[in-house]
Amino acid sequence: MSDDRGISAAAHVDSGAVLGAGVRVAPGAVIYAGAVLGDNTVVGAGSVIHAGVQLGVDCVIEDLVVLGKRPRLRPGSSAAGVALPDLVLGSGVTVCCGAVVYAGAAVGAGAIIGDQAQVREGSVVGERSVVGRASCVDFSARVGDRVSIQTGVYVTSYAVVEDDVFLGPGVLMTNDDTMGRHPRGEVLDAPIVRRAARVGGAAVIVPGVEIGEEAFVGAGAVVTRDVAPRAVVLGIPARAVRRVTDDELLEYWR
Repeated sequence: MSDDRGISAAAHVDSGAVLGAGVRVAPGAVIYAGAVLGDNTVVGAGSVIHAGVQLGVDCVIEDLVVLGKRPRLRPGSSAAGVALPDLVLGSGVTVCCGAVVYAGAAVGAGAIIGDQAQVREGSVVGERSVVGRASCVDFSARVGDRVSIQTGVYVTSYAVVEDDVFLGPGVLMTNDDTMGRHPRGEVLDAPIVRRAARVGGAAVIVPGVEIGEEAFVGAGAVVTRDVAPRAVVLGIPARAVRRVTDDELLEYWR
């Protein structure tokens, strides 16, 4: 049963949580003091919303979601003890079943975080972007607006993915040529994917690579050097084969 506010009797909502008008909370959900839910937000069964989470209006939080999780770090991690800001989700955000969105992240209005996806602390996902099933946007990564991240993609920490980029299924980014054997505190060298670039399924992007605006990376390519704007690259290692034509540009299809 639910009360007249739409909150199941089998849910746990701390008295210090702030719920807007029309919020509905399903059985087994837990909402801690210090969470703020905007009007008409829906929270699914078994979901957990921690303190310091701010949801805009009309959000949909499906079953078994965790919002505001704090990272568990290895001993000596440089991130240990760093204060994290609130997790902020804009209006109309959907977080699908089993996804985890960490404290200190920000998700723009109208974005969709897919089933079992992770959005880590300090990262940003822009408006109307989609993070596909079981994909990970790692800590301090930046994903722009209207980005399409397909299933099983790894966006490494500190990566920059600009507006209107397409990342195909299984795309993998890396940010450390030494695989951990570098001086403590050394800044990692993450890839940059510029506006409206397209990266095909299972492509690998190595540390420090920049993929130019409107470039096209073929499926399965291993990108070991910068890709020029509008270049089409294929193979292992990826090599340029032609340029993106005018009728292939994003503006042509809008």
